[in-house]
Amino acid sequence: MTNVNDMLEVAVKAADGKRAEDLVSLDIHEMSIITDNYLILSAPTERQVIAIADEIIDQMAEAGFELIRQEGRSEGQWALLDFGDLIVHVFKTETRDFYRLEKNWQAAPEVAIDQWIIKEDF
Repeated sequence: MTNVNDMLEVAVKAADGKRAEDLVSLDIHEMSIITDNYLILSAPTERQVIAIADEIIDQMAEAGFELIRQEGRSEGQWALLDFGDLIVHVFKTETRDFYRLEKNWQAAPEVAIDQWIIKEDF
């Protein structure tokens, strides 16, 4: 049985390693039959959206998690990566602001992911 926290850790670290911004994870298993968890994150450019999506796909595959389907990656506005128990949404910042996906799922509890994000001092 797949542990969604293991999947989430791999995806968060991969996204963070490519400088993803505003990472949020929502536990939606009580509200959705499609998946258990959403990971939502942003990037300022189309190129970075694609690079983050590619890194997540690569790191998840290396960890043994199968990508079931993907949508939108080539356009660089919003990439949806479906790993079964975890769906990753990689948004261009303006696109995320427009769709406000978190608002649609505001009743879902947030999952702590800070332990997997590297804090940088500037």
